[in-house]
Amino acid sequence: MALSEFELIKCEKALADFMKKRRPPAHIRKDLDLGYRIKGQSIEIFEIRPEWNDPDNTYEFPVAKSTFVRTQRVWKIYWQRRDLKWHRYDPDPEVTTVEEFLDIVDRDEYCCFFG
Repeated sequence: MALSEFELIKCEKALADFMKKRRPPAHIRKDLDLGYRIKGQSIEIFEIRPEWNDPDNTYEFPVAKSTFVRTQRVWKIYWQRRDLKWHRYDPDPEVTTVEEFLDIVDRDEYCCFFG
């Protein structure tokens, strides 16, 4: 089940604040940018970079993912390893708010999200 309209608005606001804080300066964004998508009950944050051999094409490099589990009222946190699979973020596998998730990603204490 997708996020409710209220939950979606709350997520959009928290993500807008996160992007304002973490997004690169405007003059760099053609070479490196940060984006997100909300799909169903999940939020995915990713870097956007041009292809090295064709700068007109871009690709997305996943940074972090969180999925809301309504029955438990928690956001589960994931990071993508070199095997290109999402793995549970064991230092803090679950949080109760989207703001807590974004704070963990922003701090990146174990260099799992931004390296």
